[in-house]
Amino acid sequence: MLSGARDRFIIGDNEFGLRPDLSLVASMIEPETRLLDVGCDDGALLEFLVKQKGCDGRGMEISQAGVNACVARGLPVVQGDADDHLIDYPDDSFDYVILSHTMQAVHNPREVLHQLLRIADTAIVSILNYGHWRARMSMVMRGRMPHTRALSQPWFETANIRPCTVRDFQDLIRISGIKVGRAYGLSKEREVSVIKPGFEGQSNLFAEQAVFELLRPEKPKGKRRR
Repeated sequence: MLSGARDRFIIGDNEFGLRPDLSLVASMIEPETRLLDVGCDDGALLEFLVKQKGCDGRGMEISQAGVNACVARGLPVVQGDADDHLIDYPDDSFDYVILSHTMQAVHNPREVLHQLLRIADTAIVSILNYGHWRARMSMVMRGRMPHTRALSQPWFETANIRPCTVRDFQDLIRISGIKVGRAYGLSKEREVSVIKPGFEGQSNLFAEQAVFELLRPEKPKGKRRR
Protein backbone atom coordinates (compact mmCIF):
# COMPACT_ATOMS: atom_id res chain seq x y z
CA MET A 1 0.00 0.00 0.00
CA LEU A 2 3.02 2.29 0.44
CA SER A 3 5.56 3.21 -2.23
CA GLY A 4 8.30 5.78 -2.78
CA ALA A 5 11.48 7.11 -1.18
CA ARG A 6 12.30 6.69 2.48
CA ASP A 7 11.43 10.27 3.50
CA ARG A 8 8.56 10.85 1.06
CA PHE A 9 6.15 8.30 -0.34
CA ILE A 10 2.68 7.75 -1.73
CA ILE A 11 -0.11 5.70 -0.20
CA GLY A 12 -1.58 3.58 -2.99
CA ASP A 13 -5.01 2.09 -3.37
CA ASN A 14 -5.80 -0.96 -1.27
CA GLU A 15 -8.27 -3.77 -1.73
CA PHE A 16 -9.63 -3.32 1.79
CA GLY A 17 -11.06 0.14 1.22
CA LEU A 18 -9.11 1.83 4.02
CA ARG A 19 -8.79 5.60 3.98
CA PRO A 20 -5.21 6.63 3.13
CA ASP A 21 -4.56 7.89 6.66
CA LEU A 22 -5.76 4.59 8.12
CA SER A 23 -3.48 2.70 5.72
CA LEU A 24 -0.58 4.73 7.11
CA VAL A 25 -1.60 3.94 10.69
CA ALA A 26 -1.90 0.25 9.82
CA SER A 27 1.63 0.23 8.39
CA MET A 28 2.96 1.36 11.79
CA ILE A 29 1.46 -1.59 13.69
CA GLU A 30 3.47 -4.80 14.02
CA PRO A 31 1.66 -8.06 13.25
CA GLU A 32 0.30 -10.31 16.00
CA THR A 33 0.28 -7.63 18.66
CA ARG A 34 -2.40 -6.63 21.16
CA LEU A 35 -4.11 -3.33 20.49
CA LEU A 36 -7.00 -1.06 21.37
CA ASP A 37 -8.52 1.22 18.71
CA VAL A 38 -10.12 4.18 20.52
CA GLY A 39 -12.70 5.95 18.42
CA CYS A 40 -12.76 3.05 15.97
CA ASP A 41 -15.78 4.39 14.04
CA ASP A 42 -17.17 1.61 11.80
CA GLY A 43 -14.27 -0.76 12.56
CA ALA A 44 -12.61 -0.71 9.12
CA LEU A 45 -9.07 -0.28 10.50
CA LEU A 46 -9.63 -2.67 13.39
CA GLU A 47 -10.97 -5.35 11.05
CA PHE A 48 -7.93 -4.99 8.78
CA LEU A 49 -5.50 -5.29 11.68
CA VAL A 50 -7.29 -8.34 13.10
CA LYS A 51 -7.82 -10.22 9.84
CA GLN A 52 -4.79 -9.19 7.80
CA LYS A 53 -2.09 -8.66 10.43
CA GLY A 54 -3.23 -11.23 12.99
CA CYS A 55 -3.57 -8.70 15.81
CA ASP A 56 -5.54 -9.33 18.98
CA GLY A 57 -7.64 -6.21 18.58
CA ARG A 58 -10.28 -4.50 20.69
CA GLY A 59 -12.22 -1.31 20.03
CA MET A 60 -13.92 1.56 21.82
CA GLU A 61 -16.44 3.77 20.04
CA ILE A 62 -18.68 6.52 21.41
CA SER A 63 -21.51 6.28 18.87
CA GLN A 64 -24.07 3.50 18.94
CA ALA A 65 -24.09 3.41 15.14
CA GLY A 66 -20.34 2.83 15.12
CA VAL A 67 -20.58 0.09 17.74
CA ASN A 68 -23.32 -1.61 15.72
CA ALA A 69 -21.20 -1.48 12.56
CA CYS A 70 -18.24 -3.00 14.41
CA VAL A 71 -20.34 -5.78 15.91
CA ALA A 72 -21.68 -6.55 12.43
CA ARG A 73 -18.07 -7.10 11.37
CA GLY A 74 -17.62 -9.53 14.26
CA LEU A 75 -15.31 -7.20 16.20
CA PRO A 76 -15.10 -6.96 20.03
CA VAL A 77 -16.03 -3.32 20.56
CA VAL A 78 -17.48 -1.53 23.57
CA GLN A 79 -19.26 1.79 23.74
CA GLY A 80 -17.26 4.43 25.57
CA ASP A 81 -15.18 7.56 25.20
CA ALA A 82 -11.53 8.37 25.73
CA ASP A 83 -12.11 10.96 28.45
CA ASP A 84 -14.05 8.69 30.80
CA HIS A 85 -13.35 5.05 30.02
CA LEU A 86 -9.63 4.55 29.32
CA ILE A 87 -9.15 4.58 33.09
CA ASP A 88 -11.07 1.28 33.26
CA TYR A 89 -8.22 -0.62 31.57
CA PRO A 90 -5.38 -2.04 33.70
CA ASP A 91 -1.79 -0.94 33.20
CA ASP A 92 0.07 -2.61 30.32
CA SER A 93 -3.05 -4.09 28.76
CA PHE A 94 -1.89 -3.61 25.15
CA ASP A 95 1.13 -3.22 22.91
CA TYR A 96 -0.53 -0.41 20.94
CA VAL A 97 -3.37 2.04 21.40
CA ILE A 98 -4.66 3.85 18.31
CA LEU A 99 -6.33 7.25 18.47
CA SER A 100 -7.21 8.27 14.92
CA HIS A 101 -8.84 11.68 14.41
CA THR A 102 -10.09 11.50 17.99
CA MET A 103 -7.59 13.55 20.03
CA GLN A 104 -9.16 16.84 18.96
CA ALA A 105 -12.59 15.64 20.09
CA VAL A 106 -11.63 14.93 23.72
CA HIS A 107 -12.03 17.34 26.64
CA ASN A 108 -8.66 16.66 28.31
CA PRO A 109 -5.99 15.78 25.70
CA ARG A 110 -3.11 15.70 28.18
CA GLU A 111 -4.85 13.23 30.49
CA VAL A 112 -5.90 11.10 27.52
CA LEU A 113 -2.26 10.89 26.39
CA HIS A 114 -1.29 9.82 29.90
CA GLN A 115 -3.93 7.10 29.88
CA LEU A 116 -2.91 5.86 26.42
CA LEU A 117 0.69 5.32 27.50
CA ARG A 118 -0.35 3.84 30.81
CA ILE A 119 -2.22 0.99 29.14
CA ALA A 120 0.21 0.50 26.22
CA ASP A 121 3.87 0.98 25.40
CA THR A 122 3.08 2.75 22.14
CA ALA A 123 0.29 5.04 20.98
CA ILE A 124 -0.41 5.85 17.34
CA VAL A 125 -2.17 9.22 17.24
CA SER A 126 -3.37 11.09 14.16
CA ILE A 127 -4.61 14.67 14.06
CA LEU A 128 -6.06 17.12 11.57
CA ASN A 129 -3.72 20.07 11.09
CA TYR A 130 -5.37 23.45 11.49
CA GLY A 131 -2.03 25.07 10.58
CA HIS A 132 -2.19 23.89 6.95
CA TRP A 133 -1.84 26.78 4.52
CA ARG A 134 -5.34 26.31 3.13
CA ALA A 135 -6.80 26.50 6.63
CA ARG A 136 -4.84 29.70 7.26
CA MET A 137 -5.99 31.23 4.00
CA SER A 138 -9.58 30.24 4.72
CA MET A 139 -9.51 32.26 7.93
CA VAL A 140 -7.52 35.21 6.55
CA MET A 141 -9.39 35.62 3.26
CA ARG A 142 -12.90 34.55 4.28
CA GLY A 143 -12.88 35.45 7.96
CA ARG A 144 -14.44 32.10 8.77
CA MET A 145 -13.42 28.84 10.41
CA PRO A 146 -11.31 26.68 8.06
CA HIS A 147 -13.13 24.72 5.40
CA THR A 148 -10.72 22.56 3.41
CA ARG A 149 -10.49 19.06 1.97
CA ALA A 150 -9.39 17.65 5.32
CA LEU A 151 -11.54 20.00 7.42
CA SER A 152 -14.73 19.50 5.46
CA GLN A 153 -17.36 19.79 8.20
CA PRO A 154 -18.80 23.17 9.25
CA TRP A 155 -17.88 24.34 12.74
CA PHE A 156 -21.36 23.58 14.12
CA GLU A 157 -21.21 19.91 13.06
CA THR A 158 -17.59 18.93 13.67
CA ALA A 159 -16.69 16.89 16.74
CA ASN A 160 -13.37 18.75 17.00
CA ILE A 161 -13.57 20.86 20.14
CA ARG A 162 -9.75 21.12 20.51
CA PRO A 163 -8.46 22.32 17.11
CA CYS A 164 -4.68 22.38 16.98
CA THR A 165 -1.76 22.50 14.58
CA VAL A 166 1.16 20.10 14.17
CA ARG A 167 3.30 22.42 16.27
CA ASP A 168 0.64 22.72 18.96
CA PHE A 169 0.44 18.95 19.29
CA GLN A 170 4.23 18.66 19.41
CA ASP A 171 4.24 21.20 22.25
CA LEU A 172 1.77 19.01 24.16
CA ILE A 173 3.95 15.96 23.59
CA ARG A 174 7.01 17.83 24.79
CA ILE A 175 5.52 19.21 28.01
CA SER A 176 4.04 15.79 28.75
CA GLY A 177 7.51 14.20 28.61
CA ILE A 178 6.51 11.79 25.85
CA LYS A 179 8.98 10.44 23.33
CA VAL A 180 8.23 10.45 19.60
CA GLY A 181 9.18 7.54 17.37
CA ARG A 182 8.05 7.94 13.77
CA ALA A 183 6.07 10.99 12.67
CA TYR A 184 4.50 11.67 9.29
CA GLY A 185 2.69 14.49 7.56
CA LEU A 186 -0.05 13.61 5.08
CA SER A 187 -1.10 15.94 2.27
CA LYS A 188 -3.30 15.67 -0.82
CA GLU A 189 -4.80 12.59 0.89
CA ARG A 190 -2.00 10.23 -0.23
CA GLU A 191 1.34 12.09 -0.14
CA VAL A 192 3.33 11.27 2.99
CA SER A 193 6.49 12.97 4.25
CA VAL A 194 8.57 12.27 7.33
CA ILE A 195 8.37 14.99 10.00
CA LYS A 196 12.02 15.54 10.90
CA PRO A 197 13.25 17.31 14.04
CA GLY A 198 14.02 20.91 13.21
CA PHE A 199 11.78 20.91 10.13
CA GLU A 200 8.40 20.79 11.84
CA GLY A 201 7.46 24.13 10.30
CA GLN A 202 7.22 22.57 6.85
CA SER A 203 4.76 19.95 8.03
CA ASN A 204 2.87 22.56 10.02
CA LEU A 205 2.36 24.51 6.77
CA PHE A 206 1.90 21.76 4.18
CA ALA A 207 0.51 18.68 5.99
CA GLU A 208 -3.28 18.36 6.13
CA GLN A 209 -2.98 15.59 8.70
CA ALA A 210 -0.20 14.17 10.88
CA VAL A 211 0.41 10.75 12.41
CA PHE A 212 2.66 10.27 15.44
CA GLU A 213 4.12 7.20 17.08
CA LEU A 214 4.29 8.07 20.78
CA LEU A 215 6.43 6.03 23.15
CA ARG A 216 6.19 5.60 26.88
CA PRO A 217 9.23 7.45 28.28
CA GLU A 218 10.40 4.76 30.71
CA LYS A 219 10.08 1.87 28.26
CA PRO A 220 12.43 1.35 25.29
CA LYS A 221 10.86 1.00 21.86
CA GLY A 222 10.48 -2.53 20.49
CA LYS A 223 9.77 -4.43 23.72
CA ARG A 224 6.40 -6.11 23.52
CA ARG A 225 4.79 -8.21 26.15
CA ARG A 226 3.27 -11.58 25.28
